[in-house]
Amino acid sequence: MVQREQEKYEFPVPSREAILAILTERNEPLSFQTLADELGVQGERDEDAFSRRLRAMERDGQILKNRRDLYGIARKMDMVSGRVSGHPDGFGFLIPDDKSEDVFLPPREMRQVLHGDRAMVRVVGVDQRGRKEGVVVEVLERARATVVGRYVTRNGMSFVVPEDKRIAQDIVIPRGDEGGAHEGKIVVVEITAPPTSRTAPAGRVAEVLGDHMAPGMEIEVAVRAHDIPHVWPEAVSREAAQFTPEVPAQAAQGRVDLRDVPLVTIDGEDARDFDDAVFAEHTGHTWRLIVAIADVSYYVKPATALDREAYARGNSVYFPQHVVPMLPEALSNGLCSINPHVDRLCMACEMQIDDSGKISQYRFLEAVMRSRARLTYTKVAAMLVEQDAVLRREYADVLPHLEALHELYHILHAARMKRGAVDFELPETRIVFDEHRKIKSILPVQRNDAHRLIEECMLAANVCAAELLKKHKVPAPYRIHEGPTVEKLSNLREFLTEIGLSLSGGAAPQAQHYSKLIKAVEQRPDSRLIQTVLLRSLSQAVYSPDNIGHFALGYPNYTHFTSPIRRYPDLLVHRAIKNIIARRPAEITLELAKQQGEHCSLTERRADEATREVSRWLKAEFMLDKIGEEFDGYISGVTNFGIFVELVEVYVDGLVHITALGNDYYHFDAAHHRLMGERTRQIYRLGDKVRIRVARVDLDETKIDFELVGSPAGKRGGTGPKRSSANGKRTPKHDGRPSKKRSSKRRR
Repeated sequence: MVQREQEKYEFPVPSREAILAILTERNEPLSFQTLADELGVQGERDEDAFSRRLRAMERDGQILKNRRDLYGIARKMDMVSGRVSGHPDGFGFLIPDDKSEDVFLPPREMRQVLHGDRAMVRVVGVDQRGRKEGVVVEVLERARATVVGRYVTRNGMSFVVPEDKRIAQDIVIPRGDEGGAHEGKIVVVEITAPPTSRTAPAGRVAEVLGDHMAPGMEIEVAVRAHDIPHVWPEAVSREAAQFTPEVPAQAAQGRVDLRDVPLVTIDGEDARDFDDAVFAEHTGHTWRLIVAIADVSYYVKPATALDREAYARGNSVYFPQHVVPMLPEALSNGLCSINPHVDRLCMACEMQIDDSGKISQYRFLEAVMRSRARLTYTKVAAMLVEQDAVLRREYADVLPHLEALHELYHILHAARMKRGAVDFELPETRIVFDEHRKIKSILPVQRNDAHRLIEECMLAANVCAAELLKKHKVPAPYRIHEGPTVEKLSNLREFLTEIGLSLSGGAAPQAQHYSKLIKAVEQRPDSRLIQTVLLRSLSQAVYSPDNIGHFALGYPNYTHFTSPIRRYPDLLVHRAIKNIIARRPAEITLELAKQQGEHCSLTERRADEATREVSRWLKAEFMLDKIGEEFDGYISGVTNFGIFVELVEVYVDGLVHITALGNDYYHFDAAHHRLMGERTRQIYRLGDKVRIRVARVDLDETKIDFELVGSPAGKRGGTGPKRSSANGKRTPKHDGRPSKKRSSKRRR
């Protein structure tokens, strides 16, 4: 504790824990001087540092200073701190830091905050819908310095209407701060005056991006709307420029030499950064598997400009035909990319695996390697599955090891299925553009044995990394995934009961129980529906040093080790493993590891939201010239305001509003994923097949409205055919879904 204080301040100051302990013991708000006396703070320098500590605790919502300048524990003052989540209709919610129930904020309270701000709220009662209602007491932290939106003029006044509809306030642009913007242009506005209960936010135009229909504008907007760092600071560019194109000779000294091992990379055709290479051979009754990962940590050192920027970005963001990388190109596509026939530094995991798929031994190596070939999933599948003679001759020198990898894949996959890991097989899509960067088509992604082979190798290496971290009790970001909540489990069981199914496992089902059910229904016509509902019952995987295991994968220990070029948690894991190898003490504390895990989970969600937003905009643009056309589809989401329909073969979804369902009162049944007409007893249920007509497309709102054509496929009072597709807008993300990098290397 003292060491942590000394690192942050010139001299030790009382810790947060000590301050909270005094306030708890006294059980009343205390003045600055009383707290200082109780904690032995003396002298001007000490008091100044102590004051900064108190202000930091205020910002974090731990304490609050009242009108009498007395400090108290926020929760004891009926205060709740958290992050504000806005709604396009003007109201919002406070998402509490302590994970308690959300607090409803009516429009009058949302006037003084913007979506993403952190605030202290007093709970004042319960609204008509039974929700806790609050008033904003203090804004703890402003989340946004800039906002992206459309520049408009009204009655001689200028405004910016935010593209992020969760920000309901327009930004006022005072005369002289227009920055050369014209009506309708997409601009970035710097907020110069935050909102108050009486005044709207004000700002100045900092950048004019262009017309909202310009090719690529949707990405420019999403990057800025979600505050994704996308410009390299000068200090980062300077550090990146110092690297040579090839690995320095001295860098390989003291490392294990794997250059004679025929390691290969296997990636998608359009991949540019290669962060993993694999090799396997069969020796008697044992398999030797090597997974070699680019040694990013050799080049990106802690506390450097490169490291700070990589941490801020958290991960690379993969948009259609555009990447915002975590590392500069000199590293991501150069020194850290495992290109063929050149020396590369790597962190390798060497495993001994028996014929049952059990990893009997493993070790981690700081090594130097040389990839024998840059292979693609298509080529590898052609060689191994289709027995393509031309390709097998071309890659004859590595073919025996590819065949060994293929055999080992079957063993590892069988072991994973026997263990009962959840493996959802829901369709993924990719967007194909024309020469004008307009969507030409949306195609399903086909996974083959080469994709699955790499996936099994990466899973094995990730498990070994996690077990090593646990063995040495090193604070590091595990990849954790909790099982279903009590409420979600109850709803799931109710749904399954209605269709004649059950989930075993009682009050605490495990991955194998989910897996057993998925396998049992894989031949049913409603298999996709059932998988979708099972998927939605699960939480989202996150990063945390609190190792609770990975529910869906069925692993008690799991982390991310295999993609340090594009994920910061993997870089942290590499550093931790290097310290273990060198028998050095851990570089970070448990508290810092928690902060890093929360931050990396946040940047991952930020990237997902931004890429989904771009995808929605592109799909809306794709449907602009299809208004009036009819399509077949399946109900992919059911809400209290209507049904979402995903179109067959087009893979675009839109809304049939509840008012377009017919002249009846429709009631939403969340547990059974359906809307039911009060008078007609007409049911619209997740998975029902319907035929729709495209009624309206709103690019500004990225909304597509459908209307039903004729009668729905589901019978009155019945359930209809039970197929479904995942609704990207509302499906909770599970690690079985592909990452944005490429469809093969799933984000487990």
